[in-house]
Amino acid sequence: MDNKKLAFFIDLKPAVEDFSTAVAHGLSQSPKELPCRFFYDEAGSALFEKICETEEYYVTRAEKALLTRIAPEIAAIAGPGCSVVELGTGSNAKIRILLNALAAPSAYIPIDISGVHLLAAATEIAVEFPDVAVGAICGDFVGMTALPEGVNTGSGPKLGFFPGSTIGNFEPDVAREFLSRTRGVLGPGDGFVIGVDLKKDVTRLTAAYNDAAGYTAAFNKNVLVRMRNELGVAIDLDQFEHMAFFNEAKSRVEMHLRSLRTQDIALGSQTFHLAKNEMIHTENSCKYTVEDFKVLSEQAGFDPIEVWTDERHDFSIHYLRTPG
Repeated sequence: MDNKKLAFFIDLKPAVEDFSTAVAHGLSQSPKELPCRFFYDEAGSALFEKICETEEYYVTRAEKALLTRIAPEIAAIAGPGCSVVELGTGSNAKIRILLNALAAPSAYIPIDISGVHLLAAATEIAVEFPDVAVGAICGDFVGMTALPEGVNTGSGPKLGFFPGSTIGNFEPDVAREFLSRTRGVLGPGDGFVIGVDLKKDVTRLTAAYNDAAGYTAAFNKNVLVRMRNELGVAIDLDQFEHMAFFNEAKSRVEMHLRSLRTQDIALGSQTFHLAKNEMIHTENSCKYTVEDFKVLSEQAGFDPIEVWTDERHDFSIHYLRTPG
């Protein structure tokens, strides 16, 4: 991928967890688990795009509509000449909305662990916004405590951007630690715009992760497809059922794969036994009230400045600021 259009490209050479090792570790746990990040190969990413288009999955539509409406207000709080630091890269749809609203943004710096996807996304924005200095950092933003040396973010303030309610994939304690570390990636007085999905009617929450077309089920099973195709695991996809439900006690939607019969999964020299109806936990999506997330962000050392919700109160976007 040509990165000549970028102001800089810094490759921190992040350690990429070995798929086989992660699967063996997860299936050794009790209860069994598989990391949700392994949903996302090319096929998984395409399935997720399909999920975002379903009637049941409100999250993406609600966030984009809300961001479009409030972007001028975000710009007014952020001020002119800011440098946007995005944690993770997606389809670029949301960063376009933000960059178009900001007053003379000086830079855009996405951080992502996938170098190929990062370069493609950053180059696309560099072409579309020639007056913005676009640089990219290939690294694990989850564990990052500061930007690498040599990153020129200009003279204006930094504005962190973390859309998509990705924060919900972290348990609250982990989310708090992540937010606390992110203060170092930003700086004193800098802003942080973050999308957070809200608690709502359980029926709607459950439906969002059990679409009638079956895209979420296929997305969940994609980790099994990858195990079969990439690790040579003899696995019958029809003997697993997609399960997604709201855990009220933990305020999260959980995704699992339920074994429909007693079966073994052989991986290398290891064999993992599954009982009939045993579940493999694949993903959490924590849901917050507006007040609960404000408290969490304060505990992480941020000052809540503003929060917006859509008309149905489905989704929230928070503007936080680092002290100083």
